[in-house]
Amino acid sequence: MSRLATWTILLALSQTASSGPLRDAIEAHRGERQAERGRNTTSAQSLPQGARLLRDVAYGADPKQRMDVYLPARAKNAPVIFMAHGGGWRIGDKAMSRVIQNKVQRWVARGFVFISVNYRLLPQADPLQQASDVAQALAKAQAQAVGWGADPNRFILMGHSAGAHLVDLLTANPGLALKMGARRWLGTVSLDTAAMDIVQTMQGKHPRLYDRAFGQDAAYWQAASPLHQLAKTATPMLLVCSSQRTDAPCTQARQFAEHARPLGVRVEVLPQAMTHGAINSDLGLPGAYTEAVETFMASLDPRIGQMLKPGESR
Repeated sequence: MSRLATWTILLALSQTASSGPLRDAIEAHRGERQAERGRNTTSAQSLPQGARLLRDVAYGADPKQRMDVYLPARAKNAPVIFMAHGGGWRIGDKAMSRVIQNKVQRWVARGFVFISVNYRLLPQADPLQQASDVAQALAKAQAQAVGWGADPNRFILMGHSAGAHLVDLLTANPGLALKMGARRWLGTVSLDTAAMDIVQTMQGKHPRLYDRAFGQDAAYWQAASPLHQLAKTATPMLLVCSSQRTDAPCTQARQFAEHARPLGVRVEVLPQAMTHGAINSDLGLPGAYTEAVETFMASLDPRIGQMLKPGESR
């Protein structure tokens, strides 16, 4: 199918799509096309003063297995925010402005390294393979961290929508990432996914994109479900969720937190009266939302807490 035909279909769907994974896929398709044309990427001129961009750092042989690394000026033992984009497991790109712009401006200016990762997509790779890609990228980034002026022991994972599902899956049971050579990380910020319990999602009414991603095998649903993979070794998690979505991601987030409690795993839920897209794009803008996310981040490590104090930009 041509790009024009694909875009026409997505545009028609957008008239009835709720603010959730389908809407995110539509927005990601638009952003991916713009990124390819070079209009939606962060240029050197728009980076914080003194910052540098290492574009398309390889972590595997496939062209999709690449990450962009944003380095602050005079980085030394810098903490790292490691970001996975959304797009319904099928589309999306690490350079989309919704993924990077406000986050880079906010946190690279405060001395963080920010990494935005691509991974193989459907139909080339299913969600479990995608999670493996993200784990491989994490291991590579931690191995390279010292050379970038970053601290391999101060990583925070972050993801939006499908990307949130992937980092949540790795966080719920870090064994996959550790087997890929990754070190444990401080915690995870999950931005608005309704894919915490894949079994429940697939057994109920759901958008067709879930069928393309997770198929009909109940055993696969469990393997790809953060809730069903949740172990006591999970790292702390902040689950940001849109209270405006009709598919109720906050309900799944709260259920996940309930399952985590008896395991002694720290999970916080942060409902926001924002659209699915705004939860991603607006993170990093001044205001209560960004401050709430930073409160969680600061609680993970004293040095990060110091860097996030008001007036600590570099």
